[in-house]
Amino acid sequence: MRSFSRTLAALHRDDLRDALALAAAIAVVGASFGALAGTAGVPFVLMVALSVVVFAGASQFLVVAVVAAGGNVFAAVAAGLLMNARHVPFGLAIGGTIADRWPARLLGAHLLVDEVVAFSRARGSGPRGRTAYWTCGFLLFAFWNAGAVVGRLAGSAIPDPAAFGVDAAFPAALLALLLPALRRADARRVGLAAAVVALAAAPFLPAGVPVIVGLVGLLAARTATVARGES
Repeated sequence: MRSFSRTLAALHRDDLRDALALAAAIAVVGASFGALAGTAGVPFVLMVALSVVVFAGASQFLVVAVVAAGGNVFAAVAAGLLMNARHVPFGLAIGGTIADRWPARLLGAHLLVDEVVAFSRARGSGPRGRTAYWTCGFLLFAFWNAGAVVGRLAGSAIPDPAAFGVDAAFPAALLALLLPALRRADARRVGLAAAVVALAAAPFLPAGVPVIVGLVGLLAARTATVARGES
């Protein structure tokens, strides 16, 4: 109870407003996923299970695409795991922010998606960052699942998220969330190096993989740190 009270006390009104705005956008994409899953013939129960158990938008769209193209379950799962491999370094970087105890960290890991990580990191690693993580995580989880159900019931009313420019809205939202961190020189080096590598790899690798390859941008920060230590 005391921990819950401290969490509420650390909740900033601006953070709640921003998290709700992001969750509203997530609901639109979730609705699109629900509609696409219905079009692809994915059973309603399986669609709900994907949203609740997996909770990873890009991987869920990928699974539906593989199923719609006639691929088997193993191919869909392998593709989803590959795309979500980027969450491993996310977890290592933000584990201490999520919680101090392992049971809470395991629950928090289920909410670990790109937007939640970026939202929390933009608010530091202290109590505000932790509260932002849980607030944003729970809101996105709830809005995504509700949106998926609404989209499925609406059928083909939202046939393609790209038709509404939703696919471009999320990279823009992530960039806006990360802008405060780019004031640091090491963050700018990492971001620039990762962007260059990911863009160069994009024409040659499947969707999602260039993001993983872009992690070599972390070497830019490491190289700079070593250089400062030697000078």
